[in-house]
Amino acid sequence: MSGGERAPTDPVGSRPSAETPAVEAPRGPVSEALAPEVDAARIEDLLVRTSRTFALAIPLLPEPTCHEVTVGYLLFRIADTFEDASVHWEREQRQRALGEFAELLRQPSPRAAADLVPGWTEPPPSEHDGYVELVADTPLVVAAFLALAPAARETIARHTVRTAERMASFVERADARGNLRLEDLDDLRAYCYAVAGIVGEMLTELFVLGSPELQGSRQFLSERAAEFGEGLQLVNILKDSASDATEGRFYLPADVRRSQIFALARHDLGRAAEYVLELQENGGPDGVVAFTALPVELARATLDRVEKRGPGAKLTRPEVFTIHDRVHGAIAKKRPALPR
Repeated sequence: MSGGERAPTDPVGSRPSAETPAVEAPRGPVSEALAPEVDAARIEDLLVRTSRTFALAIPLLPEPTCHEVTVGYLLFRIADTFEDASVHWEREQRQRALGEFAELLRQPSPRAAADLVPGWTEPPPSEHDGYVELVADTPLVVAAFLALAPAARETIARHTVRTAERMASFVERADARGNLRLEDLDDLRAYCYAVAGIVGEMLTELFVLGSPELQGSRQFLSERAAEFGEGLQLVNILKDSASDATEGRFYLPADVRRSQIFALARHDLGRAAEYVLELQENGGPDGVVAFTALPVELARATLDRVEKRGPGAKLTRPEVFTIHDRVHGAIAKKRPALPR
C-alpha cells in the first residue's frame, strides 16, 4: 500500500508509538436508500486502475481475506491520494480532506461520502486518472466496506483512521508550497509508520482473522508487522528520492547518512523475512505466504540495485519474473519461501 509494514530495541532508530483510538464498527445491513448496490466488478476494476502490484498480489489471498484486503487497500489509497496532493491542492485542503475522510470512516455512510466527493474532486487531487476515479467512487467503496463482516470492518476502519490522522499531522508541517522535509531518522521512521507500518498492522489482524490457525503466532507477527511496512517504504523512498525531491517531498533527512538508511531498510527486511517464515511454518495459507514473501524478495533485490546504481534504479521485468517463479516454486515444494 502506500508506496504501499519493528525489533525489540533497534540501534538505528526508535519506533513510534502505536496508539489505537477506538472506532466503533457499523452494525446492521446497509439500506439501499443509503448505499448503491455494491458493484464487485467495479471494486476489482478500481484495484487494477490504482495499483498494478497489488492487483497482481491481492488475488493470491484466500477469501474472505482477499476481498477485505482489496477494500482496505482502496480506502488507504484514498487517504494516500489526499496526503500526496501537494502539487494540486493547498495544504489546508489536504488537511481538510484527510480530516473529513477520517470522520467518514468513524460514521460510514455512502450518502455522506457522496456529499463529500465534489469537494474532493474539484480540482482533482492528482494527475493519475485511476486515483481520481477512485476518489469519485468513494461512495461505492464505502458501500463495499459496510458489506464486510463486522470484525473486518472494525479492523479496517480503526487503522485507516489512524493513518489518515497521522498523514494530516505531516501535511500540517509542510511549508507554504506544500513541501515536506523530514528532520532526522526518528522523523523518517514516524512517517514510514504513518503511511506503511499501520498497513502492516492492519494486514496482520486480517490474516489472523481469516486464518484462526495463526492465532498462536499473533504476537510474533504483530511485533514485526510495522517493521515490514517500514522496510518496504524505505526501499521506495530510497528508490524514488530524486523524483520525490522535484515535487517537494524530501523524505531523506539531510543530516542522516544514506548508509544508515540502507542499514535500517536491511534490518527491517530481515524482520519481514522472519514474519513470512512464521506464517509459513505455522499453517498460514499458501496465498498469504506468497502475498507477503514476494514484496520482501523484490524489495531486497531493489535495495541492492539502488545502493549500487543510485535513485531511480529498478529491476528488469525478467528479474521480477525470476523472483516471482522462485518464491512460488519454493512455496509449492514446501520449502522456505525466502532465506532468512
